[in-house]
Amino acid sequence: MPVPTGRLVDMAIIEVEGLVKRYGDHTAVDGVGFGVDEGEIFGILGPNGAGKTTTVECIEGLRTPDAGRISVAGLHPRDPEVRELLGAQLQESEQPDKLTVGEAMQLYSSFYRRPADWRELVHTLKLDDKTDTQFRRLSGGQKQRLSIALALVGNPRVAVLDELTTGLDPQARRDAWGLIEAIRDRGVTILMVTHFMEEAERLCDRIAVIDTGRVVALDTPAGLVARVDDRQRVRFRPSAALDPAVLTALPEVDDVRQAGGQLVVTGTGNLLLAVTATLAAQGITAAGLRVEQASLDDAFVALTGRPIEV
Repeated sequence: MPVPTGRLVDMAIIEVEGLVKRYGDHTAVDGVGFGVDEGEIFGILGPNGAGKTTTVECIEGLRTPDAGRISVAGLHPRDPEVRELLGAQLQESEQPDKLTVGEAMQLYSSFYRRPADWRELVHTLKLDDKTDTQFRRLSGGQKQRLSIALALVGNPRVAVLDELTTGLDPQARRDAWGLIEAIRDRGVTILMVTHFMEEAERLCDRIAVIDTGRVVALDTPAGLVARVDDRQRVRFRPSAALDPAVLTALPEVDDVRQAGGQLVVTGTGNLLLAVTATLAAQGITAAGLRVEQASLDDAFVALTGRPIEV
């Protein structure tokens, strides 16, 4: 399977070509290249230490690359105009303990020439009743919502979200997903860093998979899965003895195996219809019938040789 070359896409608001960043003898980012289309949610997916955050920090102008080219809306990341175009939620978004939500929003608003209505943002992010609450008294989910609001208060065209949902409980994580989708619906392009597979699969239009500082694949979530395994698996317990050869003979079937009293049939095309029709013709019912497809987890393991540890 070919590795992406870093070719830039049409209508890209962020362009990255041949990005290299070293720390001493360690190369954290090694020739990364991709383009982010305006209006999409673009994910950077990879394990801890893969170079995701370093890549994003170079895009934000927080770090200077050792090689390569980056542009944000045609501008160099260190161009003062980029500060107005790009809003960043950092991986560690801490505020002074005694700073209230309202004070933080007013302070950040003062940094921009054309800020958004911070009260509207606070309302959208369900922090209305926390305006006078000090940062230290906010829950983890509320702190994350505040960090999103602060990233958006400058009316950016691009929001960078770095490991936004790390440390949140499952419900708070899903609430954050809804907020991310609402941001995109406001017309904001989103560049998000994550190591959560379900999150990337649910939210991202396209994903760059980064491992050991390199982009090993770039595609839609479905495209990444299809590149490594577009097969389906039908799992069931037959009500009577069944010769596996009956199923193996079907053109849609690649493999039939037994697993703990179940039959697992792997194949492509209209696999489910072919299997159930054959079972019906044999007078056999399928108990516990379940259809499984490859996931982004499977794709990541196939691309990198190991799962992400969370």
